[in-house]
Amino acid sequence: MSLLDTWRRRWTRAPELVRAVLQASPDPDEHLLGWGVLVRDEGWLVATSRGLRRVPADLSLDRAGEVGVLRWHEIGSAKWNKIADGGTFEVTPLTEVEPGVQARLPVEKHVLTDARDLPPVVRRRVDQTVVASRRSPLPGGGGVLLVARRIPGQAAREWTVVFDDDADRTDEQSREVARQKLADAVAADSPE
Repeated sequence: MSLLDTWRRRWTRAPELVRAVLQASPDPDEHLLGWGVLVRDEGWLVATSRGLRRVPADLSLDRAGEVGVLRWHEIGSAKWNKIADGGTFEVTPLTEVEPGVQARLPVEKHVLTDARDLPPVVRRRVDQTVVASRRSPLPGGGGVLLVARRIPGQAAREWTVVFDDDADRTDEQSREVARQKLADAVAADSPE
């Protein structure tokens, strides 16, 4: 890529719909970090200070406030597969199924024709939320991931457990072991 192409990418203004979504945000401090162009004129994948947004190309301006945001601390993983100037993001969202327990939702695939500077922005923002992470085995096989994350607006980091296999969440012995491992991690992390 030439220096001129790099300069153009850096200084190209975000599309009108992307700007409209940011202006309609309930968070007045939300700002644009990066964006990429989705295939087949589907719209844009947008990284903001709050999280990741998928802005459809056919969105009417009066519905800009309805575009959801996947907050950075709700992303379990974001894998980037580069192809030429674009590629595919495979994003695994997390959802809280009970206090302290998160489950992985189905992977969201975002295919981009032009990724611009989106991949390093997404990687950095997801990584910045994770303070500590460790895998721990369960007695009958499988395991859990114990994760401490920074949550915007909260002083204390939040510890959660994610089961490798959702079926283990229903097994009482696995649940008790996971609860104890989570309690131990929180206790070790708490200042005395």
